[in-house]
Amino acid sequence: MVFTEDTIGEFFEKQVAKFPDQEFMVYPDRDLRMTYSEFNDRVDMLAKGLLSIGITKGDHVGIWAKNVPDWLTFMFATAKIGAVLVTVNTAYKSHELDYVLKQSDMKALAIIDGFRDVDYVQTLYELVPELKTHSRGNLKSKEYPYLKSVIYVGPEKHRGMYNTNELLLLGKHTPNSVLDEAKKGLTCDDVINMQYTSGTTGFPKGVMLTHKNILNNGYYIGERQKFTEKDRLCLTVPLFHCFGIVLGVMAVLTHAGTFVVVELFDPLLVLAAVQKERCTALYGVPTMFIAEYSHPMFEMFDLSSLRTGIMAGSTPPIEVMKKVVKDMYMSEITSVYGLTEGSPGFTQTSVDDPLEKRVETVGKPLPACEVKIVDPETGETLGPGETGEICCRGYNVMKGYYKMPEKTREVIDEDGWLHSGDLATLDEEGYYAIVGRIKDMIIRGGENIYPREIEEFLYTMPGVKDVQVIGIPDEKYGEIVGAFIIKEEDADIQEEDVRDYSIAKIARYKVPKHVFFVDEFPLTASGKIQKFILRDMAVDLLKKKDDEEESLNK
Repeated sequence: MVFTEDTIGEFFEKQVAKFPDQEFMVYPDRDLRMTYSEFNDRVDMLAKGLLSIGITKGDHVGIWAKNVPDWLTFMFATAKIGAVLVTVNTAYKSHELDYVLKQSDMKALAIIDGFRDVDYVQTLYELVPELKTHSRGNLKSKEYPYLKSVIYVGPEKHRGMYNTNELLLLGKHTPNSVLDEAKKGLTCDDVINMQYTSGTTGFPKGVMLTHKNILNNGYYIGERQKFTEKDRLCLTVPLFHCFGIVLGVMAVLTHAGTFVVVELFDPLLVLAAVQKERCTALYGVPTMFIAEYSHPMFEMFDLSSLRTGIMAGSTPPIEVMKKVVKDMYMSEITSVYGLTEGSPGFTQTSVDDPLEKRVETVGKPLPACEVKIVDPETGETLGPGETGEICCRGYNVMKGYYKMPEKTREVIDEDGWLHSGDLATLDEEGYYAIVGRIKDMIIRGGENIYPREIEEFLYTMPGVKDVQVIGIPDEKYGEIVGAFIIKEEDADIQEEDVRDYSIAKIARYKVPKHVFFVDEFPLTASGKIQKFILRDMAVDLLKKKDDEEESLNK
């Protein structure tokens, strides 16, 4: 039995009616504050603006932006009219954006000016040159036949693009009855969100999530932290991930709490936000917490208002969890395990669990979903103490991968069980612990990276004959990307050439940190490449390099 069968719009409006003057969203660095009622008014205007430019139920609307205030306005506006919000990773570059625009059949894309070394506006003009010659909303692109509108999130004007001010103005002049009509045909089982993940195999796949999926998962995640309307969550993780949208936005919304948002992670801004707004909860991947408590100005901040939060994204190191509990007042911190395909939470520790369980396990199954461990070879259910693949079944399992039915069948079996590809154990008290991965995926600081995607990309580089990409253990990020390359005969390419070629075209977190040139790859008797041997070779080569540098410095 799930907590609610409401759509996100219906549930949000009920919270607005109950808590109109409660702060919904705070940006402490610019003192921007919006109550539930004020935010709802802005959402309705944007929703009507989107309807007026032809966005309707089922249309795919992308958002490529940092955690700017209107990110959430777009999320709730699309939910109210039944459009599907396609979240685009801020680190993507032209190569990845091109793929997502095409694969998702995106009808509109909302963008900011850029992120780090990527100019989003220029990238769009390069990919879609027709933007400069077609009127807004009437785009006709050869490469992207579905794409009709590009929206700039902000007041600036760019040729061929709407901006948010214009959409809000259009919404202001659109009758409420138009929005009321659009809401009528929506149900909680409609797909409302699409997030791209490397998943278990191949290129990024669009995970289709429904109102029911993410609203209920967020509610149960908030319950494990004992959230109430008095809680104020400092949200530092990107909104384009489930961590931001579900563990963050949906968990707080369902408990009528307040978000204190940091647009882009900076440990100093996080510490200042917690102190200024008296936050009770804080989220992050392990590397974020390390950056916070290791900051030279850490002792200057009063974090005594903190109580709970979530450390997730990659398996939390035990010592990091203990330090956060001891030095950051987060005595009730929890951890969540899951996959984007599971909306995402399968299991979570509770504030009531003993510290030992909260640092050494990922807790017990969340309500209304089943979890089991199976033998990856036979599918047989395993008992306590046995290692196998962790699987989940329930309301939280995705609708499927967009336009990839075969890939969907690879991860969701005939009985509805979602197969994670992760290895876990179950103890006698019902707590799960993640011990490894069956799949070939690299997890770098919470970002899922599938080696084949980078291999396929590196094959496009002149001079590369063959390539294998592996994860190398790393203290800071958990894993980093390494590439083993066999050069074409007479090719003169160096490690920095590979990195420079990659930095220009793919997200920085996917760029190989280390490149090794070899004459051949280790193979099994049947000719399969043994990636685990490459991983060991990388560790040995880097250790040897460190030892040589150390001896030179003596």
